[in-house]
Amino acid sequence: MKPQVDEYPHYFGTYIAHVEENDCIKALENTEKEILTYLRSIPENKGDFAYAPGKWTVKQLIIHVSDAERIFAYRALRFSRGDAQQNLSFEENDYANNCEATERSLQSVIEEFEAVRKATILLYKSFSAKTLQNLGNTSVGKTTVNALGFTISGHAIHHIKVLKERYFKN
Repeated sequence: MKPQVDEYPHYFGTYIAHVEENDCIKALENTEKEILTYLRSIPENKGDFAYAPGKWTVKQLIIHVSDAERIFAYRALRFSRGDAQQNLSFEENDYANNCEATERSLQSVIEEFEAVRKATILLYKSFSAKTLQNLGNTSVGKTTVNALGFTISGHAIHHIKVLKERYFKN
């Protein structure tokens, strides 16, 4: 069930609003298919393209989506196991600057996203309805395991929209 606004920090609502599905696992599965179809349409020679100076390259953006998904899923794992303490936040630009994207092919970055998403889906399939309601603390407020799953999907959707609108305008 799509989370209620009292289940997550206001900040997560920006991402959750992008998700059309009412089931977390369906949202993760559907966005995986849509995102992979789009990413596989990007030519390999566009992997190091940035739409403006100082902006992330296509590969950095995709790696960011994978990194953030890993972090959100780790938080969900901790909260699912009853560990509700606040996790450390992460600085996305430091991660992007240190991900060694130029050393990798676009294909390898896409394969990594696919593997991360498959792991996230399997993790979420292991949660019971009760576990999805477990609450934990983040640096921006309390959230449920369920809300984190919707945040993962919405965050990825958000960044694919950025790719479509700023990197590859039609």
